[in-house]
Amino acid sequence: MLDESATSVAVGHPLDPPSFDEVEKGARLAKKKLGEKAAFCTVRLKEPSKDLLRKFKTGQSFERVLRFDGFDHPDVDQLDGGFDATVNLSTGEVSIDRITKGHAPIGFTDYVSAVTITKADKGWLEAMRKRGIEDVTHVQLDPWPAGGYQHSSIPRDHRANRVIAFVRETATDNGYAHPVQGLIAHVDLTDGRVAHLEDHGVVPIPKEHGRYENHDFDTLQKEPNELQITQPNGPGFTVEGHQIRWQNWCFRVSVHPVNGLVLHELSYEEEGTIRPILHRAALSDMVVPYGDTDPMHRWKHVLDAGEASIGNCVNSLTLGCDCLGEIHYLDHVCVKPDGTARLVERAICIHEEDYGVLWKHHNGHSKNTEVRRSRRLVVSTFHTVGNYEYGFYWYLYLDGTIQMEVKLTGIVGVSAVEDGEERPEFAPLVAPNVASPIHQHLFCFRLDFELDGPENAVYEINTEAEPISEENPDGTAFSARETLLKTELSARRNTDPSKARTWKVVNHKSMNRLGKPVAYRLSPHSAPRLFAREASQVAKRAGFAKHNLWVTPYKESELCAAGDYPHLSEGDGIAHWTDADRSVENTDVVVWHTCGVTHLPRPEDWPVMPVEYTGFTLHPVGFFGRNPAIDLPGHNH
Repeated sequence: MLDESATSVAVGHPLDPPSFDEVEKGARLAKKKLGEKAAFCTVRLKEPSKDLLRKFKTGQSFERVLRFDGFDHPDVDQLDGGFDATVNLSTGEVSIDRITKGHAPIGFTDYVSAVTITKADKGWLEAMRKRGIEDVTHVQLDPWPAGGYQHSSIPRDHRANRVIAFVRETATDNGYAHPVQGLIAHVDLTDGRVAHLEDHGVVPIPKEHGRYENHDFDTLQKEPNELQITQPNGPGFTVEGHQIRWQNWCFRVSVHPVNGLVLHELSYEEEGTIRPILHRAALSDMVVPYGDTDPMHRWKHVLDAGEASIGNCVNSLTLGCDCLGEIHYLDHVCVKPDGTARLVERAICIHEEDYGVLWKHHNGHSKNTEVRRSRRLVVSTFHTVGNYEYGFYWYLYLDGTIQMEVKLTGIVGVSAVEDGEERPEFAPLVAPNVASPIHQHLFCFRLDFELDGPENAVYEINTEAEPISEENPDGTAFSARETLLKTELSARRNTDPSKARTWKVVNHKSMNRLGKPVAYRLSPHSAPRLFAREASQVAKRAGFAKHNLWVTPYKESELCAAGDYPHLSEGDGIAHWTDADRSVENTDVVVWHTCGVTHLPRPEDWPVMPVEYTGFTLHPVGFFGRNPAIDLPGHNH
């Protein structure tokens, strides 16, 4: 909240992410109420209201409010899903809400506890001995969310994980090449015990290694010639705090524990006028459902954002590897379980890329050719969640286009199979005796539009062939038909490539020079939907993946598509909110788009898969009066 009497703060804008000192100060204040045994999972800025941000002037004082999620030590009198602590750094006020629907997300304490408890369990150790493993020093344990399949022996108000195992031949080996098949430990983290050991029988552990570092190969292929990208005059963008300006674009950027890389207040300056486009744009949640019938995998559907806090898994980037060129980095601050801050240096990468030809025309009469080079600003992060890596890349182009590209890489999930036991329809072989289950990666992005103002509407556009008639005697005509999406239920939509289906956000109160309302079009790329049946747990918990488009009226609390606390929850989020069927016509709308990939693993994905891509593009449609890049400087040819 804006408050002229609030204490001064060491940041310059209400959207600046929490600093190192702020995180530690906030955690100390929270612990005064929670007690020293409280374990923190995430911290985030409680983002100011839209009204406050519109009124904010540089130099004006403002309050800083942080929100911490976590859980209490198991000896608390009344167990629940943990706590949501709101800390006002300016006033010192702390309020604690108990989480009664779902649990606080998985934290580092959960991970360490699950590993420690499992390796100390006599039944699990005996199961490993049956598989020929006496020394478990190098056994790699991967705790997974129990999801909607928490074992019946674990009370619903207890924190829980499922734990699976892999054998590393050395401390630095790729354990995923040696999966321990058929053994799953159901761990009650609250009671500190393995509540149930699921053992489906011994399968030999695959022998071939899956190492991938240079020193693991006897010979390497010829190295590509050196490629240098230089900007002698420096980069074309400026960074002030977390605000970035490039060409006509202006926006802010941060990392959120659930939403990952976030763009705030994205606008375009045209002839001295600042034109808002998006108030906030980011991932809202994602799910990785497995399609295999194998008991090792059929329960898996991790919500990597809401359950595993993908923002906390952000990498520290390396120049020349993750990023190339003239780079500017921004850091990110997380919270450790004990309330101390953790600095991730170089978490956000900002740079420019040449992108080929932007526009070109050869005038056959004058023999002149005009060409302009395309360039894009890249804002990116990379996140490691267990065996997978996800790169999130926001691209801004000179012609007003906005693009999100997700890059998927890492190591595929695996099973051990005996010779001749492959089930290629569910889990094709990727290496000898190593099969990888088919699965999906489905991302739901939340796009809070503010297209030339807060009152927007959404249309669906379908292109269809016209019937043969006097006006269309040869049957060649086809037309684009627009349908206004008036309510939430009517706005539950799916892609249809046969109709070149797109969606358009418009502002009826802002007209372009042709007298038409300004608009931006959402053009889907790869956009599969959830294959799991409606009655499945994954469909209940990740309802956002059932449709490619959702539209809701803006509500501050509706930020994450699977709900605030999907961990150990039976289901919440957008599939429930939209049952209200609220109006979305000419109001402050939020567009939610689900895209992704259906991954059918192949040998070329092993041992580390090459990058696969998904995403979407936002194109201006009458937002400008003409090609906004027509007046770029160029050269005659």
